[in-house]
Amino acid sequence: MIKEFLVKGLHCGSCAAKIEDKAGKLSNVNRVIMNFATSTLTIEGSKKHMDSIVDEVKIIVDQVEPGTIVTEKNHTSNKDIDKKEIEEDTSNKSRLYRMALGILVFLGALYFKEEPFSLPLFIISYFAIGKDIILKSVKNILRGELFDENFLMTIATVAAFAIGEYPEAIMVVLLYEVGEYFQERAVESSRKSIADLMDIRPDYANLQVGDDLKKVSPYDVNRGDIIVVKPGEKVPLDGEIIEGSSSLDTAALTGESALRDVTKGDEIISGFININGVLTIKVTKNFKESAVSKILDLVENASGKKAKTEKRITKFAKYYTPVIIIAATMTALLPPLLMEGQSFDTWIYKAAIFLVISCPCALVISVPMGYFAGLGASSKNGILVKGGNYLEALTEIDTVVFDKTGTLTKGNFTVDKIVGVNGTSKDELLKYTSYVESFSNHPIALSIIKEYEGAIDKKLVKEYKDVTGKGVMALVDGVSVASGNKRLMEQFKVECGPVKEVGTIVYTAIDGKYAGYIIIKDEVKKDSKEAIRKLKDNNIKKVVMLTGDKKEVADLVGKDLNIDRVYSELLPQNKVEKVEELYNENIKGLAFVGDGINDAPVLARANVGVAMGGVGSDAAIEAADVVIMNDEPSKLATAIKIAKRTKEIVNMNIGMSIGIKLLVFVLTFMNLGSMWLAIFADMGVSTLAVMNSMRILKE
Repeated sequence: MIKEFLVKGLHCGSCAAKIEDKAGKLSNVNRVIMNFATSTLTIEGSKKHMDSIVDEVKIIVDQVEPGTIVTEKNHTSNKDIDKKEIEEDTSNKSRLYRMALGILVFLGALYFKEEPFSLPLFIISYFAIGKDIILKSVKNILRGELFDENFLMTIATVAAFAIGEYPEAIMVVLLYEVGEYFQERAVESSRKSIADLMDIRPDYANLQVGDDLKKVSPYDVNRGDIIVVKPGEKVPLDGEIIEGSSSLDTAALTGESALRDVTKGDEIISGFININGVLTIKVTKNFKESAVSKILDLVENASGKKAKTEKRITKFAKYYTPVIIIAATMTALLPPLLMEGQSFDTWIYKAAIFLVISCPCALVISVPMGYFAGLGASSKNGILVKGGNYLEALTEIDTVVFDKTGTLTKGNFTVDKIVGVNGTSKDELLKYTSYVESFSNHPIALSIIKEYEGAIDKKLVKEYKDVTGKGVMALVDGVSVASGNKRLMEQFKVECGPVKEVGTIVYTAIDGKYAGYIIIKDEVKKDSKEAIRKLKDNNIKKVVMLTGDKKEVADLVGKDLNIDRVYSELLPQNKVEKVEELYNENIKGLAFVGDGINDAPVLARANVGVAMGGVGSDAAIEAADVVIMNDEPSKLATAIKIAKRTKEIVNMNIGMSIGIKLLVFVLTFMNLGSMWLAIFADMGVSTLAVMNSMRILKE
């Protein structure tokens, strides 16, 4: 059983890691994911013990980060949310008033620094400003938590008081509180920025009840119900337009600025925005099955699939703080004990600085926020990446393999020529071929059926059989008909002469005799040539095309698009074999781009499987690691560019976080560091790293 919770008020990346670690060790728990970027806690465990598991997890959350609000996702009313936001706002105001009072008392203590009563003023100021830090550290001590940043900050400031550095101790808690406040605001602002980009969840649906419209939750609408979408409203569920016409803004899902015109009889996807007309829609899927629900689920769970960099940083953070604390203890004790002329005051002060910068917050916040921003930027461009791990994998791709039909070409096949032989007329050939293809959903079959304008009585078709990779066969009104490629004809030993014309050739045999062929043509997408050029500009060394089409057609498309290698006349299993051959060429990483329906084995084998035209396609969303929501192959180049930019900024954050802390270490040993500088190395760098991560959203 899986339950999801929102953890409101969690702004500490280190705390998020602790929650995930502790909750994951509970009995009857299979898996816990604390997604810091989305403030989402996912618990997977025994259904029988779920209630007790949830209670224990809530206790852990409150222990690690007191004051956070844990609510079950999709089960909190707006009234409850408003109430909690008011409580949080009141708490923030109280905190600011208390800090203002502490600052006034601090200024008074500085003014009367030489007076005997200045020490009580410093102490009052310290407790007024650092109340939250001190209370949290006391609770941590009682629980045996000695590596918490609040405890470390308290020890550092108490040490400063012990050596008479009263102003320094107060400035540390003041700057820490100010830094934490701005860090919280930066984290919340970042979350909101990304959430706004992916704000495709419909708030309500106008359900038609008799002659009236009733505003209801999309969850309460069933398949077959009639809904009305007015201008300016989001389409809440997938369905078919039964009345009206309009233009739709599809940017939230596809990243496209151009409007899409729809009218009666068209299918419509949830998440689009209705611009001008009133649309009456018959619902074809309930909300949980709708495109917008699947996409939201994919986006919200994407951050749970962590990149290798995130995992390494989380592991590093677990050892970093204890190591620094040991170093601080040795710094405070060893030099004064082992070296002549060294005072404890000097080295305790240095040790206190080490304690202040020992918190790994900048690292554990900036890395997941960076990847989450990368996922948000991809989504903004109509590209759904299923996790930070796949975003990172995109940066290592040097070989891209494309399927042809529906990926590089439009997949809108049209009949170009019909040639009957051995006494078979064009009309007779088209009729029998249409009948035998009538049970197939392949684009080529549909184009033939479309060309045949007569009604097809499927009752006349018996013993239908799909011969994988070759074609179809059946009895049509008692007549044996086989239709497909040349390999199908060879299987039944039907002699058919060579066809020199370019196109996809569909051969037909009637009662075991060759009856003729139909030439089908497919148009290359306008975007395909640009896609190949952009990929090569992104340092993709090898672009390959795999297709079941005949060699002449495939080579023509390959030459037109400047593709490096073309493999044609392949069965589905042959595509996997070709991909395996490419892996033997010592490539770094391979992406396969297909329609997500017929190419599942190849999508699964590739380092990154990319499905084209994912809007409304459940199979595409399920099969691939990356889903391009429209039909533009050039979006893959955009995804790779965003992935590389994300990794660049994440590495920059790591370098900045570790580099500045090391610099403060060195300066401290050279007697050039201060606790003020240490606070910047901790809270200041955390805030800068979060803000730096948000630059990815501009991609």
